[in-house]
Amino acid sequence: MTNTDLTWSDARRADHDFDPVRDGETFTSAHEEFRALRERHGGLVRSQEYDGFWAAVGYDEVLSVMTDIERFTTRKQNAIPKFAFTGVRPPLHLDPPEHTAYRRVINRFFTPPRMRALEPAVRAASTALLDELVAERWVDVCKQYAHRFPAYVFAEFFNLDVETSELIKSVSGTYVDAIQVLDHETVKSLSGRLYEIAQGIIDSRASGDYDPEEDLTAGLLAAEHDGEPLPADMILGCVRQLIVTGMVAPSVFTGNMFVHLARDPELQAQLRADPSLIPDAVEEMLRLYSPYRGMARTAREDTELGGVALKKDDPIALVYTSANRDESVFEDGESFVLNRPNITKHIAFGRGTHSCPGAPLARMMMRITLEEALARTSSWNLTSEPEMAIWAEWGTRSVPLDFVRA
Repeated sequence: MTNTDLTWSDARRADHDFDPVRDGETFTSAHEEFRALRERHGGLVRSQEYDGFWAAVGYDEVLSVMTDIERFTTRKQNAIPKFAFTGVRPPLHLDPPEHTAYRRVINRFFTPPRMRALEPAVRAASTALLDELVAERWVDVCKQYAHRFPAYVFAEFFNLDVETSELIKSVSGTYVDAIQVLDHETVKSLSGRLYEIAQGIIDSRASGDYDPEEDLTAGLLAAEHDGEPLPADMILGCVRQLIVTGMVAPSVFTGNMFVHLARDPELQAQLRADPSLIPDAVEEMLRLYSPYRGMARTAREDTELGGVALKKDDPIALVYTSANRDESVFEDGESFVLNRPNITKHIAFGRGTHSCPGAPLARMMMRITLEEALARTSSWNLTSEPEMAIWAEWGTRSVPLDFVRA
């Protein structure tokens, strides 16, 4: 790297290319802004909000940061904005090799045989909620379905009663809202409440009545690393992390699918006529409407990314929302293309060490949602514009629909 490069990069640190939080965001405005940023600045842009950070908006830049664990760490800051710290939560807050013991246990519970065994319960939860919506017709699919469905699925997956799962959903939803407005006191308070719930789940497994091969929490309690049990505080942090991550992203993304199909009645009809196309449609929507734009890494050392000199401890937001539309990788990336030839390159669930272990369950939830919703209706239409989440997620918080029963 030349001195000229460093001088130019130091000047870039003073730039303010975009504001991550804007009033009045629409279903298309963020993607329009990210496309303009990629065209104007390339794959790495700068914001002075949240004490200043880099945002990787290009596919190659996001992929480089998320897969290069030698240069970038998740341990220091895994999200932008950085919010009140309330404890280490494996595996998200750890790098290899520490994180591997937790992922080894978690991965066992997302295998294809386990997903097949879980599918009837997931479908039953979906159909019960959708029957209510279709009968009512005028609905908010986010508030009445997308915000409720993950709680039912989580209850089944985590061997919880639905009441506990709905409590987790309620508390985690308010917790995420507080993060978005940097309400640190509320974040600390609600995070503490989530730790209490997690500890209750762990305590309920202390009797040994749960099979470690069938229950994820019991599996963590039975696991060892280097011949020693996993530390109790780390197990608590892990359960605390898991009970939140499974709630937020599916809620945000589900509404996106309904909006897209409301705006594309031809695709609606095509998927109703041939439901075998639904998995491919879900995959393309995952690319097109990836919900993450605030996941982050931190530079371990002075380094370079996309021709820009980064300094040790620089935070970098990984804007999957933008990267998955990068037209240098995805031709006509702003458009929905069923059976896109290189769809497997999308990074909606991340890549590498910290790729989302729950991706198989999320895909199942989205597929079943569309299968059952399309089967019960002849059409659905937007009755007003959707309300959008704000940074750090991208997606819908409210989607008013008119369901027409089949």
